[in-house]
Amino acid sequence: MGKLTKGEKFKPSKPPKPKKCQNKACGKLFTPVRIGQVACCWSCALITINSPENKIKERVSRELAKAARAERNKQKDSVKTRAEHLQQAQTIFNSFIRERDKNEPCISCGTMKQDIQYHVGHFKSVGAHRELRFNELNCHKQCSRCNNYLSGNLNAYRENLINKIGLENVELLERQHEPKKYTIDEIKQIKAEYRFKLKNLKARGEHAS
Repeated sequence: MGKLTKGEKFKPSKPPKPKKCQNKACGKLFTPVRIGQVACCWSCALITINSPENKIKERVSRELAKAARAERNKQKDSVKTRAEHLQQAQTIFNSFIRERDKNEPCISCGTMKQDIQYHVGHFKSVGAHRELRFNELNCHKQCSRCNNYLSGNLNAYRENLINKIGLENVELLERQHEPKKYTIDEIKQIKAEYRFKLKNLKARGEHAS
């Protein structure tokens, strides 16, 4: 607020105008004491909040906000690079594998310690076998020691993987596969699929507990 000039008188702000209570059963005039006050008292406010008209307004407001968020996300999505989409898809897929295997030991060494970090270990590496990066049979919970410091500990990984998914499936992973470069639309589909699968997996786990 600027300083008053000489001879200028201080003008107090105007008092709030009386307004009608929005509780239809009340409807009396009251002077608001706070911004946004729509009812004359707490009992009328509770009635107003729980009124069918107010609930409709809230539902419409939520739907409009949801649509606005969807539009913002769509705009953000349109400027993402293929690499950014791929990284997001990998993160969501890895979350699904961790949830799926959360009660299992490291696929290679069998450790079940709670105070160590666990990764998603690929039996056939992403670098050499990109077509298998989102293959559920190829990805399993693995401790950081086996994944990072033992280069996947592959001999033990293979032995335990046979016990888990069967020799036929392991040999299927070991066959020559057609190289794969995912399109952005395919990556988006993978993201949507594993968001859905992760949500359902967590819901089943919460229901079981």
